[in-house]
Amino acid sequence: MRTQVAIIGSGPSGLLLGQLLNDAGIDNVILERSSQEHVLSRIRAGVLEEGMCAMLDEAGAGSRMHAEGLPHDGFDLTFDGKRHRIDLHGLTGGKRVMVYGQTEVTRDLMDRREATGGKTIYEAAEVTPGDFDGPKPFVTWVENGVARRIDCDFIAGCDGFHGVSRKSVPEGAIQTFERVYPFGWLGIIADVPPVSHELIYANHTRGFALCSMRSTTRSRYYVQCPLTDTVEDWSDARFWDEIRRRLPAHVGEAMAIGPSVEKSLAPLRSFVAEPMRFGRLFLVGDAAHIVPPTGAKGLNLAASDVRYLFDALREHYDEKSAAGIDHYSQRALARVWKAERFSWWMTSLMHLFPEIGGFGGAFGQKMQEAELDYLVQSRAASTALAENYVGLPY
Repeated sequence: MRTQVAIIGSGPSGLLLGQLLNDAGIDNVILERSSQEHVLSRIRAGVLEEGMCAMLDEAGAGSRMHAEGLPHDGFDLTFDGKRHRIDLHGLTGGKRVMVYGQTEVTRDLMDRREATGGKTIYEAAEVTPGDFDGPKPFVTWVENGVARRIDCDFIAGCDGFHGVSRKSVPEGAIQTFERVYPFGWLGIIADVPPVSHELIYANHTRGFALCSMRSTTRSRYYVQCPLTDTVEDWSDARFWDEIRRRLPAHVGEAMAIGPSVEKSLAPLRSFVAEPMRFGRLFLVGDAAHIVPPTGAKGLNLAASDVRYLFDALREHYDEKSAAGIDHYSQRALARVWKAERFSWWMTSLMHLFPEIGGFGGAFGQKMQEAELDYLVQSRAASTALAENYVGLPY
């Protein structure tokens, strides 16, 4: 078997890249180690930048997002018992974000790929990229117990933080940067109306909380918790009691509660691998970088990687130029590090940290409250927050 671009991973980044390549007449095959049902069962991000929305439109997969997604012109910050709105639309000259779940993005891209005849191989075991440092790369896998191989021009590693693509790079060829945070997020989904029509980010002496949603009838809520906690430690009753404590009283009192549909606990980390290109292998999305979800940047960063890589591959095939390919890593990382900075800053600003080296505890809480007060009082500071939240240009 042969193709022009072999894509490892059928999450949103792999599917989006594959669809853009399909529509440009560039042959590609996606290899996915899990089943299609498992891919669709993953609960992930839900805030899309305008650039991501535009790329879904470009891929012909944006119609349901526009029909069912929730455009947001701002969000609220709460601290010291008070609530303050950040006017994204007004501060950025008319930009906004779209609340639309990553699961729905994945489903829309899968449907579009099937409708346009794109090839995806699910339950591909032992996927392994080979010879990507030479002119004839290939990928091998096992399908129904039979060893398979596909030869290609390029390999796109869209297989996430734990995937095989980054692990296949020789150790000396890659440098990694990482910070693991000393807490996690306990999140639930419940079929109750959201407490607010826009997101609420809460700073509190008991820890961070986030009020989000997936629709006008389905809420997505989070509370900061210790890494030693487990999902079993958190009954629904305990969760509802805790999140209402971390919100201003009038907000907590207005919150509708109900049984959780899904409950999970996720650790937080910042991570970057450099470079993002190794010969004819390219790392895309979570395979190359992870951000804490506080800044709503993970899926959106993957989309900008796809933008740069798709443009580079199209330039290679249409114009016989290697310029885009040669600069892919540099261009992607320039945006990655800005998003890493913003996500780190938001996480540092909103969470309760242990007393380590003078940063955290009561002093750290006062510093956060002082910065938050300055942030909401200063138009310049609010504008910087808004510009980063809606997404820096590609």
